[in-house]
Amino acid sequence: MAIAKIFSRARIGLDAPTVIVEVHIANGLPAFNIVGLPETTVKESKDRVRSAIINCGYEFPGRRITVNLAPADLPKEGGRFDLPIAIGILLASEQLPQFNTDTLEFAGELSLSGELRPILGEISMAMACAAQGRDLFLPQGNSAQASWVDDVTIYPLTHLAQLFPHLQRIQPIEPLKSSKPQISGAQHAICLSDIIGQDSAKRGLEIAASGGHNLLLIGPPGTGKTMLASRLATLLPDMEQHEALQTAAIRSICGQEITCDNWLMRPFRAPHHNASSAALVGGGSHPQPGEITLAHNGVLFLDELVEFDRKVLEVLREPIESGEVTISRVKQKTTYPAKFQLIAAMNPSPTGFYNDKRATPEQVMRYLNRLSGPLLERIDMQLEVPLLPKGYWRKDGYQQQGESSETVRERVIECRQRQIRRQGKANHRLSAAELHQYCHLSEDNLEFFELAIEKLGLSTRVHHNLLKIARTIADMSGAEQIDKLHLTEALSYRAMDRILSYLASNLQR
Repeated sequence: MAIAKIFSRARIGLDAPTVIVEVHIANGLPAFNIVGLPETTVKESKDRVRSAIINCGYEFPGRRITVNLAPADLPKEGGRFDLPIAIGILLASEQLPQFNTDTLEFAGELSLSGELRPILGEISMAMACAAQGRDLFLPQGNSAQASWVDDVTIYPLTHLAQLFPHLQRIQPIEPLKSSKPQISGAQHAICLSDIIGQDSAKRGLEIAASGGHNLLLIGPPGTGKTMLASRLATLLPDMEQHEALQTAAIRSICGQEITCDNWLMRPFRAPHHNASSAALVGGGSHPQPGEITLAHNGVLFLDELVEFDRKVLEVLREPIESGEVTISRVKQKTTYPAKFQLIAAMNPSPTGFYNDKRATPEQVMRYLNRLSGPLLERIDMQLEVPLLPKGYWRKDGYQQQGESSETVRERVIECRQRQIRRQGKANHRLSAAELHQYCHLSEDNLEFFELAIEKLGLSTRVHHNLLKIARTIADMSGAEQIDKLHLTEALSYRAMDRILSYLASNLQR
């Protein structure tokens, strides 16, 4: 046959659209042309494919070879098309027996000797193959991760020459069996019991973990804000299998290692405060995921929040609400998931203390105004982390360790399971319509809550956030209905409002 057709897939964000590799061999002067919007890495496959075919003992046709990557308007990049191009050339030159290519897909980068090297995006490719009902041939380095996708058969390859006996049914390749872990095998090196005191902050951390709420820790230097935030990851339940698959797909397109240990572990990202907006939300001529996408289904920790550039922080407002980010370029628009839990820490003034007389109220207000009101409204809980009280170091309680992360995590898992059974999601993800259904208040509690909202001058968004927090507190205590005690505690997690009110009163004097 003079024309061969092989199925493969491109990589556009988290999507893996089908690419049909068509190879035509015709008489004429020797030439090797690749068409179909290939980038430089794809064009360079000519030399890799030629050397690989020759070193595997086959003849490279000295004729006019045309490779078409269809559809022609879809950008193609990477070395993933080396393997299907080589197979197409051997089929078109009749060096391989004909086989049914409609049920198979191929992807892999070839070395000059014919060995196969790993590619990026194997999880997305396997998910797309499962939807199409095709089997997938991948390099050995990608096969284990791709096999975690259900309803797809993965054939691992180490060398181009290994494929031909399989296609001729002389030496079949054994498909890889999936062995997805059901629990995370990773062990955290840190524990909540490492933190001395700060019982109210630990309580707030447990509430945030139980309901998936965003949390801002405010306090002077050295009070344990960063330690508290870093230990949130030790309290969170493992991801569900569908969440783990989404996160693994994101990691795979970024070239991050996926193992049985971190398969179900929620990601924890902590970018430095000099990060750009592109680093946070993603960017580039070919849009790549940023920190908020890498934190999908996990935690994004922003330490020294006020030190971030204001324009950088403002780009977080839409993703916090929508759970996704769209990166638009002239030639391409890509949408990435970004359902992350935001944890932030900051000092309340440039000196560390907002009432130490070292900075005037005007200077402190100017410092805090680096954070916009709309951004602060999207952070559900704002918790003050004070210095330990006088005489605490002489107490016997200082020698006693608090609860371990494992103990608190068991309560968090139980609370999350209660939410999943009731509404199918964490409380933080409740919509406005679902709030009326699952956060019903009695007449007395509703009157009390509305009065508090009016007195504090809070917006509708904050009103909804406080209801979600109260729902989580009620779930933690096993209560079916939200009580006044739960509302009062939820209202107490407005530390920034208290600080701003204190500064405003001093400015009026």
